[in-house]
Order: sequence, then structure tokens, then C-alpha cells
Amino acid sequence: MATVRGCNIPEDRHYWVEKHVWARLEADDTVTIGITDVAQNMAKGIVNATPKDVGRTVQKGKSAGTLESGKWVGPVVSPVTGEIVEVNETVKAKPSLINSDPYGEGWFVRIKPADWAGESASLMTGDAAIAAYQKFMEEQNVNFE
Repeated sequence: MATVRGCNIPEDRHYWVEKHVWARLEADDTVTIGITDVAQNMAKGIVNATPKDVGRTVQKGKSAGTLESGKWVGPVVSPVTGEIVEVNETVKAKPSLINSDPYGEGWFVRIKPADWAGESASLMTGDAAIAAYQKFMEEQNVNFE
């Protein structure tokens, strides 16, 4: 796992750097999504997580639900179009998991993607994602080390 200015960027995820979300294709062809370590560090203490309901269809670039911290309220933007097949009930009850484990127990929703092959092509992985986050954090003068 790479670390950029104090934030973890696992190489096994697909990233939409501008929206600070990650996606991981699962063995059952669903896609788990969540916010990045960069996003949770910028938001600070997350106090509320409200994913959209199972069965809802979300469009790429649109909200899959909202997060709230003491200083920010905003959407978790879906990196792919599809139907929400599972929400993380644990995160709804304990939103701080997004801060403590954004790539593990702090995941947000699982989606059955309409076109993973097509839509994931625009997401960044590995070294490209690490470089994009390095650039973003330098430009924004953000450092969490």
C-alpha cells in the first residue's frame, strides 16, 4: 500500500481522484465503493453516514448517499452506474469507521454495475492513482503526516 502525505492509497482499488471515491470489483461481480483516506482526512470526524437504499439505481457521477462531519456535508459520488445491492449497516450505526478504516470496514455501498468494463476504464489504479493524489495534495497544499 502506498502512502501519500500521510494518506494510504491501496493499489488494489480503482479511484476517481477528483471525487475522492474508490471502487473494488468483487468475486461476485458486484463493486464495493467508499471514500478515500484523503477524503476522510479532509472531512475529519464523520458523524453521519446515509447511503441510499438497496434497490436504488445510481448513475456514475451521482450520489450514492451522503456523509456528514462537523465541518462538511456532502455526497459519496458513485464511480459506476448500477443498482445498490447492499449498504454497510455497520457504518450507518458507527460512521467513525469511515475515518478509522476507509478501505475496510468503512466501505459505503455495494453496487451491481451496469457496465463495469466500460466505466472502470476512466478510473485510475496503481501508480497513476498514486501520482494523481500526489499532484492533488501538492496543489491543495494538503498534508496529513
